[in-house]
Amino acid sequence: MTGEDPVVIDPLVAGDVLASADRTTLSGVHGKALADVGLAPRLMAQSAVNALRAAATGEAPDPALFRRAAKLLAEGTLGDETPEDYTRRVALSTGLAVSAVRNALGELAAELRELAQTTAAELPGGDLGGGFRTRWVPRGRIFAAVMASNHPAPHGAWAQALFHGYSVLVRPGGRDPWTPRRLAAALLAAGLPAGRLALLPSAHQVGEFLLDAADLGIVYGGESAVGRWRGHTTMAVRGPGRAKALLDVQLTDDVLEHLAHTVAFDGGTRCTNVSVLLTSGPVAQAADKLAERLGALPALPVTDPAAVLPVTGRERAGQLAAQVERLAGGLTDHSARFDARPLAVELADGSYCPRPVVLSAAGHDHPSVGAELPFPFVIVAPWEPADGTAPLRDSLALNLLTDRPGLLAGAVGEPSVRKVTTGTVPPWSTAPGIPHDGSFTGFLLEPKGVVGEHLQ
Repeated sequence: MTGEDPVVIDPLVAGDVLASADRTTLSGVHGKALADVGLAPRLMAQSAVNALRAAATGEAPDPALFRRAAKLLAEGTLGDETPEDYTRRVALSTGLAVSAVRNALGELAAELRELAQTTAAELPGGDLGGGFRTRWVPRGRIFAAVMASNHPAPHGAWAQALFHGYSVLVRPGGRDPWTPRRLAAALLAAGLPAGRLALLPSAHQVGEFLLDAADLGIVYGGESAVGRWRGHTTMAVRGPGRAKALLDVQLTDDVLEHLAHTVAFDGGTRCTNVSVLLTSGPVAQAADKLAERLGALPALPVTDPAAVLPVTGRERAGQLAAQVERLAGGLTDHSARFDARPLAVELADGSYCPRPVVLSAAGHDHPSVGAELPFPFVIVAPWEPADGTAPLRDSLALNLLTDRPGLLAGAVGEPSVRKVTTGTVPPWSTAPGIPHDGSFTGFLLEPKGVVGEHLQ
């Protein structure tokens, strides 16, 4: 892509590309311009809401459409963009390694292909016999999605809303307009009616407007972005994951490799990457071994096929380094013993790689425990059997490495633990129908009684 002119991206409403006078330049982690992005002002967003609502029927598209879209998304040239173009653009604008973006594209395509299976797995059968039926129908007509830029995979959520008959408004993350642009192109090329979809790159305030204007929505981001929406029954909130692991078995090489994987997979950018490791064993020993293993990960430009760590620009790298220093107050820095690199490693292409950081705390109640950063970052803290499940609470995903009786049942029964994996199973492991954070199908749909012998 080096040497290419910036790609022009404008809002897309009901199949029409609307050139905006309000524009911003999307620069890559290497400091070069990647895209000239037109931003939707509030008036354009209101027009989009009106247009989609006027055309909304609530009728679900043919499931085959999504299987066609999955193939186009993963393999097709959409507009003038090949999968390789897409992968490189997302890597350079978000700082994710090309290998992670390529995997995410495959993951997103699989999610599209499996929507029918996911729905069947999440909903009970509705035919009760004797003319009594339950039908699952959308809770509204218009769905809004305010996305983040940390990873492409969450864009499957708004595709799922389309699958169930919603018309959808999408505000892309500021650093990743590429994924919704490519997903929308694949869906439209596969036959989605143009009036079902609007992509609206825009300011934060416009995203808030879309969430207010829609019948249902989903919002991603840090606590400052999603906090306002917690407790709203019409809003799915996808905020900090605070994923944890409990190490209550011997720390063998296999277990150590697994733990390093849970921290560093996809560059530590997933909401299910482990950021807290609690252990019943020696804390310093576990932290040292993890720091040594993670410290061997190379710092490379994101376009290098061997890259695994994320990168960022100079200013953001400085902010992250300062944040690590603040969080490390009162903690032991184990990475410094095994990794002589600075907190932000300057790379040849002008980008900066935040190297992995492993800290340890004397207690699991230290205020820094639970902090998340967008690269491999983990705090190791002690856990004792008498602590029970209390230190494991508030976890999007929890990985239990223990043979202790009763702990699994306790964790599964804890309302603030949203998913549990056991043994060396990564926290993000899934299959169609496995809830990520409750049943998203159950959020989108509601049951409706249909009674009568002659009704279908």
